[in-house]
Amino acid sequence: MSRLPIRIRLTLAFAVAMAAVIAAMGLFVYLRVGSALLSSIDQSLRAQARETALNTHDERGLVDPDLAAGRTLVQLLDANGAPVRSSPASLPPLLPATDAVRSALGGQILRTLSLKQPAGEWRVIAVPAKDTRGAVVVALSLAPRDETLHRLLRELLVAGPLALLLASIAGYGLAAAALRPVEVMRRRAAAFTLDSPRSLPVPRSGDELSRLALTLNDMLARLQAAFEHERRFVADASHELRTPLALLRTELELALRRPRPPEELRDALASALEETERLSRLADDLLLIARSEEGPLPIRPETVSANQLLASVARRFEARAVQAGRLLQVRPSAARVTVDPQRIAQALDNLVDNALTYGRGDIVLDAIESEGGLELHVVDHGAGFPEPFLERAFDRFSRADDARGRGGAGLGLSIVRLVAEAHGGTAGAANRTDGGADVWIRLPANEARVRS
Repeated sequence: MSRLPIRIRLTLAFAVAMAAVIAAMGLFVYLRVGSALLSSIDQSLRAQARETALNTHDERGLVDPDLAAGRTLVQLLDANGAPVRSSPASLPPLLPATDAVRSALGGQILRTLSLKQPAGEWRVIAVPAKDTRGAVVVALSLAPRDETLHRLLRELLVAGPLALLLASIAGYGLAAAALRPVEVMRRRAAAFTLDSPRSLPVPRSGDELSRLALTLNDMLARLQAAFEHERRFVADASHELRTPLALLRTELELALRRPRPPEELRDALASALEETERLSRLADDLLLIARSEEGPLPIRPETVSANQLLASVARRFEARAVQAGRLLQVRPSAARVTVDPQRIAQALDNLVDNALTYGRGDIVLDAIESEGGLELHVVDHGAGFPEPFLERAFDRFSRADDARGRGGAGLGLSIVRLVAEAHGGTAGAANRTDGGADVWIRLPANEARVRS
């Protein structure tokens, strides 16, 4: 049953329901017609019984010959229930003696009897006679009623299945019409590809199918956006990997092309080592981003001093800052934070590396208490970010090359945001009013514990 098309299943369910309705209606009509015919017979019996009871001494007979020919039986009984007169004359007693006596004493009897002579089902009524101490019994044959009911039953047995067939065809047509938009959406969805996306047609009815089409279109749009995002990610990653690999290959090829003095070989190996380190950092960044796609980054929280955390970052970049003629400053802070020290240090390393690469002047590392949390800031005194770039500063592979130099894969700030979000916080960037860039990691209250 579950393998049948939906329209067939709907039609079958509709046909079963219609069959039950038609059968119930047919039974209702059959019973109502039978009851109406019986009521009409009873009404005729009462009228005939009243007329006969008033004319028991009429010499013309107990009943009109025309009615008698129409299967009407009449019998006059005495006070003991014995037949006095009958029409037809050879009619046996219609009622038992006890019922006849009770009717003669003033009771009325109305019932259906099965007689052997004349054979058949008869509707019988007994009433007291007006001018005698006996009773009058009138019987009408139920054969016309039974014949009418049989004819009605035959008509119902023919009309019922025909009506069910027509209703089932109409139900199938309605189901097919209702599901036609689904079929159209199915064909459009079958033709959907990521290279040539197509939105599903939305019915104008505004019903459940219309809402389903809108929901599916939203889902397809999200899938397309995710695919485009991943495709750009792969393309950008391939582009970023290609440059250091090409440089590394060039350096090695030049070193092997002809015999070289030890100094040139040392320089070539140093350059190759620099490109190798760049490749290693890029691979680590890509691996971290790939892990973030599978779920939140795992962290191992520890309670550490914010001042020591910033100082350790400054020590790692101290030699590079001195070589560039710049100063790294760590502003004292008594705050303690519950974080994963390695993850936070990785994020701060990216911020300091960006400040040394793209910024100017001294670099300040600061821990600032904020409402409900703590902010770790890295501030430089360069040209700052271009205003349009601030909105996408934390996107993957985004770089503000024109304003802040060239180089890098554009993954540093995106990793900073991933680390901040893994701790339940956020990352932000802004330009300082007196020049330079200010980038920070904001840790919420459950990750930042401030101690005075």
